[in-house]
Amino acid sequence: MNLRLYNTLTRRVDEFIPLDPQRVTMYVCGPTVYNYVHIGNARPAVVFGLLARLLRRRYGAGHVVFARNITDVDDKINAAAQAAGVPIAAITDKYAAAYREDMARLGVDPPDVEPHATTHIPQIIAMCETLIARGHAYAAAGHVLFDVASYSDYGHLSGRSTDEMIAGARVEVAPYKRSPADFVLWKPSTPDLPGWDSPWGRGRPGWHIECSAMSEAHLGETIDIHAGGVDLQFPHHENEVAQSTCAHGGKVFARWWLHNGMLTFDGRKMSKSLGNVLVLHELLQQVPAEVLRFLLLKAHYRQPLDWSEAALQQARATLDGWYGALRDLADVDTAAAEVPAELETALCDDLNTPEALAVMARLVDAARRAATPDAQRTAKAALLAGGALLGLLQQAPDAWFQQGSGADAVDPAWVQGLLDERAAARKAKDFARADAIRGELAARGIAIEDGPQGARWKRVNPNECAA
Repeated sequence: MNLRLYNTLTRRVDEFIPLDPQRVTMYVCGPTVYNYVHIGNARPAVVFGLLARLLRRRYGAGHVVFARNITDVDDKINAAAQAAGVPIAAITDKYAAAYREDMARLGVDPPDVEPHATTHIPQIIAMCETLIARGHAYAAAGHVLFDVASYSDYGHLSGRSTDEMIAGARVEVAPYKRSPADFVLWKPSTPDLPGWDSPWGRGRPGWHIECSAMSEAHLGETIDIHAGGVDLQFPHHENEVAQSTCAHGGKVFARWWLHNGMLTFDGRKMSKSLGNVLVLHELLQQVPAEVLRFLLLKAHYRQPLDWSEAALQQARATLDGWYGALRDLADVDTAAAEVPAELETALCDDLNTPEALAVMARLVDAARRAATPDAQRTAKAALLAGGALLGLLQQAPDAWFQQGSGADAVDPAWVQGLLDERAAARKAKDFARADAIRGELAARGIAIEDGPQGARWKRVNPNECAA
């Protein structure tokens, strides 16, 4: 099956053919590290991380170069450092490390390249100089600005006219600008702000030029795929196209542009003003990481994704069922298996994760119906192979059902001791004591399942135990 991807640039789904199959290149916009990221920031990392995994599968791990940047110079970072009374590096180092840790917990593979803006200042300055020399940028009052009027295709990616873009964006009105639409490539720094020497005085880069320079440095002038959230389509990605195309003499910057939809919370936009922003670092202390990953993959990446407590519970229940099927096959030995063809076909259809999850559900059903040893081995192998590609079913079933966090954590040895005591009480027909033990465990959110394999336990909501 051929890989087909929706290209924002062409407004259609096209067969993906890399410029060079021996070096497939993809750039995904990473975080600005001034705080912990919210759950919406995790969506592009998860879905496009899955795409990178699919590309490596199709072209070979050694033939894919996936870059995801770290923006470590920004006015928000400056403000956070000043508010905390610490050096800027203390902020950026802390939150960059937290981001990597949180992504790893979500099952996101690390990128092949992780460029930092602050380590690419020479490349940024050089790109600014090239744009000035080619008549696409100008220096004014210590700033370097991109001359939007010099690039006739400006607005093609976002499908907006210049007037629409000015009206719909918060553009900085400044006397040194030739046009309100012109955007900053370099700006001056006061002594209390990060800054680097440049032909235009001590200053720091604008946001947009950073990604263009980092992409060029590691992936070349033309890349296969550039991806990020739909909120970045304008102005960030539009500006990247303009400055990169003009700096490279008209060469195509990115051949495919992919954008994921936004997250809403109970149907409302996530925003600080509404108080409904969900911080990923905190969520990971409360909810199993695979549940979060499952929910981020549940909707097609181009569509909005509504986040709710009910959706979380449903995701947890689904994974409980899948892990339950695996637990029932715990004694079945299996060898490595190929990813089921229908699952890979779904992912090759513009990263159709809803269909891929539906395939997984059918594999679970097949595993439950498997009645012979051969059928059980085949079903289990297919389920594990599909889960490995999607980044799901990555734990031992017993570990999945027994996991807890914070105040909910329990000592498995303590639980097993009570189960042994309960078994002894039942054998002695002391059913009152056996029921009391069940109640004690239920109060801690632990449900007992009696089956042919003996008593097993799992973590659930205490209300489920009482039901």
